[in-house]
Amino acid sequence: MNLVNKIVPALLVLCAGCSTEAEAGKPEKTPATGGLSEAEFKKLHELRRETSPAPRGEMIELPGGKAYLSLPSGAKAPLPGIVVIHEWWGLNQHIKHWTDRLADEGYAALAVDLYGGRVADNRNDAMSYMRGVDPEAALSTCEAAEAFLREDARIKAPKTASIGWCFGGGQSLRMALNVPTLDAAVIYYGHLVDDPEKLKAIRASVLGIFGNQDRSINPDAVNRFEKGLRAAGGRYRILRYDANHAFANPSSARYAQDSATDAWKHVREFLATNLR
Repeated sequence: MNLVNKIVPALLVLCAGCSTEAEAGKPEKTPATGGLSEAEFKKLHELRRETSPAPRGEMIELPGGKAYLSLPSGAKAPLPGIVVIHEWWGLNQHIKHWTDRLADEGYAALAVDLYGGRVADNRNDAMSYMRGVDPEAALSTCEAAEAFLREDARIKAPKTASIGWCFGGGQSLRMALNVPTLDAAVIYYGHLVDDPEKLKAIRASVLGIFGNQDRSINPDAVNRFEKGLRAAGGRYRILRYDANHAFANPSSARYAQDSATDAWKHVREFLATNLR
């Protein structure tokens, strides 16, 4: 059943940092994805410097790298599992906090590191790290994370989901396209495709969350994505907010609390429906 509310093989997802005043005056000749120049691309997202809550989980080893695991306090297997995929900044403290937040909801949450231990604190490094990601290696890491959630004795997840923001949103959709055992995928303003033939590969339920002011993942792109999902016969829901790119990230300068709070309410309901 398709539900519409006021929502890939491609790897790079549009997530960026603000330019400095000096950079704003420079001409930009190199085009970026989404039809934006590099400077415009970087203006979509700024990383705040506030300290996030101290993480409560642990780092574990996965084939191809490390990951951050957070488990519900006192819970025992079997537990529903969620693969958490970071923004273009990398597996930083803010993403670990999101992972703990999901554990508080009763899920075994595992945040992958697709940057090999590197964490960006400026937009140039973030862009460089994102562009340096090998698509097949990233997918392999995400697949290993989903398998870990299903197989680890502490978890034994009977159902699994993925969730990601910006760069991670695209990776979440890529998991849905390539991991048939995935039950649900949450995509926060991630890179989209609209080919129904490709979207037919999705077996998971999809929740897409977007901002109508986003200049890269714009409403037209979301419309085409929705049309492709409908034609593919997928199970999906689309949420649109009068907000900008990165509006759901408390560490972003474009954080919109009211929209983010409403989106999180729907994410919680979506995960509970599909994983419990």
